Amino acid sequence: MGISQKFIDTAWQALEASVIRYNERPVGTLAARDSTAHALNYDQCFTRDFAVSAFAFLMKGEVEIVRTFLTKTLKLQSLNKHLDCFKPGQGLMPASFKVEQKDGQEYISADFGENAIARVASVDSGFWWLLILRVYVKATGDMALARKPDFQNCIKLILDLSLTSRFDMYPTMLVADGSYMIDRRMGVYGYPLDIQALFYIALLAAKELLVADDEYVTVVDERLGHLVYHLRYYYWLDFNLLNEIYRYNVEEYGPTAVNKFNIYPGSIPEWLKEWLPEKGGYFVGNLGPGRMDFRFFAQGNLMAIISKLASEEQSQGIMDLITSRWHSLIGRMPIKLCYPAIEGRDWELITGCDLKNTPWSYHNAGNWPFLLWVLVAAAQKTGRVEIGEKALETALTRLHKDQWPEYYDGKYGRLIGKEARKWQTWTIAGVLVAHELIQNPKHLDLISFTEESAMVSCSLPIPL
Repeated sequence: MGISQKFIDTAWQALEASVIRYNERPVGTLAARDSTAHALNYDQCFTRDFAVSAFAFLMKGEVEIVRTFLTKTLKLQSLNKHLDCFKPGQGLMPASFKVEQKDGQEYISADFGENAIARVASVDSGFWWLLILRVYVKATGDMALARKPDFQNCIKLILDLSLTSRFDMYPTMLVADGSYMIDRRMGVYGYPLDIQALFYIALLAAKELLVADDEYVTVVDERLGHLVYHLRYYYWLDFNLLNEIYRYNVEEYGPTAVNKFNIYPGSIPEWLKEWLPEKGGYFVGNLGPGRMDFRFFAQGNLMAIISKLASEEQSQGIMDLITSRWHSLIGRMPIKLCYPAIEGRDWELITGCDLKNTPWSYHNAGNWPFLLWVLVAAAQKTGRVEIGEKALETALTRLHKDQWPEYYDGKYGRLIGKEARKWQTWTIAGVLVAHELIQNPKHLDLISFTEESAMVSCSLPIPL
């Protein structure tokens, strides 16, 4: 690859400059260091953002910051069952934290969503925390940390919060709109793919980290089986399945129903009929009664590949789709967070006229370079290394010149995002992880799962 080492060196310097210290020890990384913009909460360490930084540090052999992050955030976990519904539920991990000073003493203040825009609790923080712990253990061999009683209790509290019985008939997790990385209203309420893929990864991580004979392992195993079946069978879409949906009967009743979610053929959007190639496919963005969200969401699909949630055939199909639709999904800056954008009256109704989420901007089909790490990982997992190399080379010199923006705007990612912070840490970390993976493919073992580790028990045949 024609990547200048000076760009990588600059990125490492920028990542090191973002490090937050607590009592003189590194404990996390700032979300961004843009001195020209209002700080808001970009001066905090977000659990999901730090995950990518943690992967970069561990691949470089820097362990202390990740261990300190894990031990300090463990103590921030909500441990009590509150009668006050305005307080975080038991097991919830903080969305972010900040090191502050009072009376000459440093302390860590956590935000569980009570201060967030729209006051939405973060569903994915606990899942990212579990993945960070799993990658830390894989990188260091320090299983003793994960087996400590307080860490085992933390894992179980996250599982309790995730696996609790609800008014639901699906193995997927029901979540509110705006409660994860896509933290603006985007019509992803229900069962968004991104959360289901992270949920699956978190369950796999918990299975590895729990004591082998713990009763929770059996519960996790059962849920994994049903989850992988449900997602592989019902969320998958390719051209042949689109033809089936196009000819669906509706109002079917009973166990023999083919159209189990009562999807109306008229709900198939016009853009999809021409955009979906005959070779390739993807997991749709959401699925619920009478509703299929046909949008392509990059993070969920790519993480389905590295976790083996997707079958080998499906994994290859996702990479075929990215290759076939390179111009619309990659463009000038990898990669679209989702595709396509919500526009017109739909934008008004679904986003609430959100001026940050105008079409082809921010979460409404903006391009997010932090996803380079998982794109490169997915390319390596599928033996399509050239896709990851091409994407990274497309991005790197421009990111350096543009001072590492948070996201890009436009149908092809040509413009720096209108409200994008520069020196965005997870943009920097995403590039570094992608580069480390290409330089040393063995690093893929840290952040991915094998078919054997993903093997689960299920009473239904899992689609291959």
